[in-house]
Amino acid sequence: MTDPAFHTNVALTPYTTLALPGQAEFLCKVASEQDLDAALAFARDNSLPITLLAGGSNTLINGSVSGLLILIAMRGKWVLEEDESSVTLRVAAGECWHALVEDCLRQGWYGLENLALIPGSVGAAPVQNIGAYGVELAALLREVEVVYLDSGRRGTLSAADCELGYRDSIFKRGLRGKVVITAIVIRLRKDPCPNLEYPELARAVSHLENPSPRDLFEAVCGLRRSKLPDPQVLPNAGSFFKNPVLDRETAQHLLTLFPDIPRYPQRGGEIKFPAAWLIERAGWKGLRRGSVGVHERQALVLVHYGGGSGASLLALADAIAEDVRERYGVSLEMEPVVVGHGH
Repeated sequence: MTDPAFHTNVALTPYTTLALPGQAEFLCKVASEQDLDAALAFARDNSLPITLLAGGSNTLINGSVSGLLILIAMRGKWVLEEDESSVTLRVAAGECWHALVEDCLRQGWYGLENLALIPGSVGAAPVQNIGAYGVELAALLREVEVVYLDSGRRGTLSAADCELGYRDSIFKRGLRGKVVITAIVIRLRKDPCPNLEYPELARAVSHLENPSPRDLFEAVCGLRRSKLPDPQVLPNAGSFFKNPVLDRETAQHLLTLFPDIPRYPQRGGEIKFPAAWLIERAGWKGLRRGSVGVHERQALVLVHYGGGSGASLLALADAIAEDVRERYGVSLEMEPVVVGHGH
């Protein structure tokens, strides 16, 4: 088996959904664990820092990227266990998330339908603990397979080891920059049990007497398409800010000042507030600053009209976050990972 090709000074615009300019010092595409071993060896032998990239839907390129950028392109799905009520799947990190959701639905394996049309790769799913319309990956995840970047050692983390929270995991904290995810293991049901906890989704299928998982899938796709721009038409990274989760005291203060703000109580007594509401009320929705702006239909989505840079998008994000902090006393946290070191 041949080693992966190592390319130099590669333009990065095509590799992320924000389509921002940048350049990788070295880039290689890994389609197998053998390719990954060779890439890690190349980085060690040449003392190169490593950056990981897969679907590029949650990455903001900010100028040049030093060292080796590894594109994760591993493919494959395997049934590990199956019985009358459930199936356990191992899925390679480079698979497209939405394609996985569609394929499982075709097979009669249920549980992923609320997570339809989320952009990106399977390997990125546990990093963010992706969630939508009342379902989070945490409910379905069993294991995550990793390779440690410094040694090439393989390891397996249980779902509990991953420390999954709201848009959060150990991969964003203790293991950040230390491992590459190569596969995940999920367990799905064979009995249709649609999750209609999310009010907007329940309304979307309220005309159906007994909505099926396929009905939910179609409704979720429709809702997402109505609110979020297609990155291939208008480059974006989906939701740019996390919804802030506030302790009870801070939340009550905010509700006293703004009693009409929507709120979502959490299990631990904290309250989650929609960042889109805060940004829109602050007057940013639809605002454009040259080559970047805030989407006209969804205040949570920052867009790149072309000809912009990572620095210009970060400047817009900083201005929005500062305005929200001054108006509401609430700190917004960016979702996309920033890669590169400016110009």
